[in-house]
This record gives sequence, structure tokens and C-alpha cells, in this order.
Amino acid sequence: MSEQVDAGTGEGRRIGVFICHCGGNISDYVDVAKVRDALKDEPDVVVSETELFACSDGTQKEMVQAIKDKKLDGLVVASCSPKLHQITFQGVSKRADLNPYSYTQVNVREQCSWAHTDDHEGATEKAIGLVRAGVAKTRLSRPLEPLVVKTLPKTMVVGGGVAGLRAAIGLADIGLGVVIVERASTLGGWVAELGPMFPNEHSGREQIDFLIEEVAKRPSITILTDAELVSKSGSFGNYITEVRVKGQDQMVTAEVGTIVVATGFDTYQPEVGEFGYGIEGVLTLPEFTKLVDGSKGPLIYKDKPVRTIAYVYCVGNRQPAPGNEYCSKFCCAATVHASLKIAARDSELRQYHLHRDIRTYGKFELMYSESRERGSVYMKFPDETPPSVAKMADGRLAVTVVDTQTGNEELTLPADLVVLVTGMVPRKNQDLTSVLKLPVGVDGFYNEIHPKLRPVETVVAGVMIAGACQSPKTLSESVASGLAAVTQSAGILLKGFAELDPLVATVDTEACTGCTDKCLASCPYDAITTVDTDGRKVAEISAAVCKGCGGCVPICPENAIDLLGYTDAQMRASIDSLAKEPVS
Repeated sequence: MSEQVDAGTGEGRRIGVFICHCGGNISDYVDVAKVRDALKDEPDVVVSETELFACSDGTQKEMVQAIKDKKLDGLVVASCSPKLHQITFQGVSKRADLNPYSYTQVNVREQCSWAHTDDHEGATEKAIGLVRAGVAKTRLSRPLEPLVVKTLPKTMVVGGGVAGLRAAIGLADIGLGVVIVERASTLGGWVAELGPMFPNEHSGREQIDFLIEEVAKRPSITILTDAELVSKSGSFGNYITEVRVKGQDQMVTAEVGTIVVATGFDTYQPEVGEFGYGIEGVLTLPEFTKLVDGSKGPLIYKDKPVRTIAYVYCVGNRQPAPGNEYCSKFCCAATVHASLKIAARDSELRQYHLHRDIRTYGKFELMYSESRERGSVYMKFPDETPPSVAKMADGRLAVTVVDTQTGNEELTLPADLVVLVTGMVPRKNQDLTSVLKLPVGVDGFYNEIHPKLRPVETVVAGVMIAGACQSPKTLSESVASGLAAVTQSAGILLKGFAELDPLVATVDTEACTGCTDKCLASCPYDAITTVDTDGRKVAEISAAVCKGCGGCVPICPENAIDLLGYTDAQMRASIDSLAKEPVS
């Protein structure tokens, strides 16, 4: 049951304020009743109310009713991050016939309660200030309408690996045209080079051949190999792309509505001397799997039978900065699976797995158990004491390891082969990254908008990421993300039009003096151009291309650029409301 204070009708705007307990996430540290009472007498605030869970279906219905009953023309919700529920409460506004851009979400969870768990009074005062700032911004809001753009029923898939091929098939099956752009001369990527894979033991080549056959059955799919995307122009839903194809004099032009980037990954390449790499008999995981899949019977290396193998895990991953700090996720399972294939062919083979941790999650845990049952020995070494590899006088390899499971005893293992379990690293795609303006994370992989709520979308509207270009993934996970990109493209393209946020930059042509060298250079999305107006050059911003980042606003020396939804007036009013005395 909500607690409500009706502040009367007042004059001017009619704004409703709802403060969420978040089930204790907020109310355990912020006195939400005090926030409510502080806002009830704020000018233009008609309703000030607290809710246990503002995002729940029941509370949303109550909010819709309150908007209608009190004839609210502005809404402020003080709850969690806008990344989680801004769309939720914009939907509440729409259902109550309130313009969704007259709504402001104030983050008092991450910015108050979670940030100041040791200072409840300070967190409460900060929350009051932030909510007042949200009211001040909402007071100066004006109704905005989404931008409607027509979309082309065609998608470009950049990358012809397993994620790209599966996405292309899915796109064609829902009635969209597809252009596959593959930089290599053949399709398939890394999976095409793999032998039998867990759990069905079908080879990677077989699975890729199946996908290629399916692609060939669909005439709406065009394949360009030895090809690279070199330019993109136009706007969301109507991109004009140019593809350079090796051996052709002219560019191939394709007009598409969305772009799915599935460029895959590279594998970590150790430096010479790193864990003995460069010594004969020290192989990386990809080199070892090729050796295993390319042979039958007991393993032979350099015409000699292999009797002992030592695997060194986490080479190139889970390293301290500036190394690759992330886990590559697939390496443990891939190594265990390779060791099982060899064990099945040679029961006398000795195999030692030297690791810091083993991560064979889900069904892969079955392989780990089987591996130990077949005689593989797993030895855990401390983070600060990695194994070392050297060559002995007899030509064999010696691996020295500190085993935490035997009281940190230092052991030296003779081995015929040492396998460095290397993981995924981001593929070098600087030109493509620049052309598409793709966001790159600190780990070097492409970044999604939100890992849970918008897992394949990027900040560039209509450009999606799928597969291991986004982060280390298994085959099934890559396919799943490719199909997620299909779903997103379908939602955008099948209607024939799309609605974009109107929170974009605008130019006051009367104030603009035409010094466009400043604002043009400031826009990372090339949304600003020059046009002739009444015999003079002024800046013009394409609403369909603009992402509303606001980077051009402070650059303009004439203050001729403003950002809808976050105007200078709104931001100044918000800042003034936070100050103890108004700022002149």
C-alpha cells in the first residue's frame, strides 16, 4: 500500500513524484518518507508518493490512475538506474496519455543508497536534492514525438563464421534480404578448422558445411568473400554501404536497414620464451587440436610417440594488467575435450593439467569428470607461481610446478609435449571499427548497450554485434547471440518503419554564424553538415543520425545548438535546484 501526500492543485505544471523503496535497496539507507515530505511543497508538484516497488505491475497501474485522476503533465520517478527502467516508466506515461518525454527518472539507488551505505542522513539529503533537480528539469520539459524513419528490408552481416552464417539464415527465413561480407576467401571462420566437438562429436567442418548448404538454398542471401566493408553513409534504417572486393575494380554498393557485426576473434599468440614457447614441443591449444584432429591412433610428434603431455592453463588470460584480465570461457572445456580424444586412442598416455582454476561449467562438467576417471591428473598452482618450462639434456621437456594440493611442493614433470592453453583475444578490426563507429570496451571487444537488457545492440542504432567479437563465447553462445541479432533486426525492419528517440541536438539557424569547422569536427557520428540558408551557410543536424550525445553543444561559441530533452535551460534549472542559493 502506498503512502501519498496530495499537495493541492497549484498553478503551472502538474508534476507527480514517486519515490521507490526498491524493497529495501533504497529505503534501508534513504529515508524515503523524508524525501516524499520534502517534495510535497515543491512548486508544481501535485502528488508526492512512496512505493515499495515502483516497477511492479500493480504500482504501474496505480501510477497510471494517478496521472489520469490528477491530470498530471509531468512525471518524476526516483528509483534505480534509467538503464533498467526508463523504458518501463515511459510505458506508464504512454498508457496514461502522458507524453513519455515529460518523464524523468532519478537514480537514487546507485547514486544515493548504494553509494552512501555508511551515511544515511547524507544519502537522504542527496536524494532530496536529486529529486528536486529532476522536478526542475521536468518543469521545463515539453512534449516530443518520436522520429519516424522508413526502413529497408535488408541486412548486412559482416563476418561469415558460425554466428554470421546462422544469423544470415535466420534473417532470410523471416523475409529479409541479406548480404554476407567475409574478409577471408572462404566462409566458416575458426569453427571450420575444428574436428569433433562436444557433445555430439560432429566436426566443426561438418557443421559449417551444413550452414553453407542452407545459405545456398536461400536466394535472398548474397555472399561476398575476400571483401571488406569500407564505408557507411545514410541514416538508421537506410544505410548505404560500400564493400571492397579483392580483384574487382569497383566498389559493391549495398543499401541495408541494419548491420550485424560477427567478425569473430583471434587466438592469443605467446611471445617467444613465454612458458617455453619457441622450444620444440611447446604448442598452443589451436596447434595442438590440429595435431590431434589430423591424426589417428596414438599421438606422434616429430616422428616420435608422445607418452606424456602437460597442459598449462590460462596462458594469455586472467593475467594482471596490462595483460588480458578476462577469462576466455571455452579454453578449459576445449582442452579437456582434446585430452579425452587422445585418451580414447591411447590408454597408456600420461596427461597432467596444470591450472589455477578449472571452469568446465554446465554440461562440460561431465567431460571433466570423465577426464579424471580416465587418468588425467589435475594440479592447481598458485597465482603468483606459474609453471616454468625448460628443455632437458635428453631433448625432452621439463615442466616445474608448485602443486597446492600437495602442500605447495615443487614438482618437475618430464613431458614430450607441453600445450599452452591460449584463449580468445579481440580481432584487429580498426578500419571496420572506425567506419561503423563501434564502441570498444577496455578488454578490446565490442561493447553492447546493456549485457542483460540489450545484449546485442550497440549505441549506433541499427548496428548489432554477435558472436565472439563481443566477448569470448562458445559455439552455442555465438549462435544464440546471432539469433538475438536476427530478432532485433526483425523488430526494426519488418514493420517498414522505425521510431527513434527525439532526444537529439538542434540548431538555432538565426544564432548560427556558420563556423561549422568546430561542430562538424566534434560529432563522432557525422550527423552535422552545412547547408545554405538565405544566402549564408549554417549547420544542420540530421535527426536520424544524431545519437543525442550532446558533444556539439558546448563547442558552439554562439550557443546555437541545444539538446532536446536536456536543454541548457533544463540543465541550469536542475543545477540551480541543487544549490543552496540560486546561481545567477
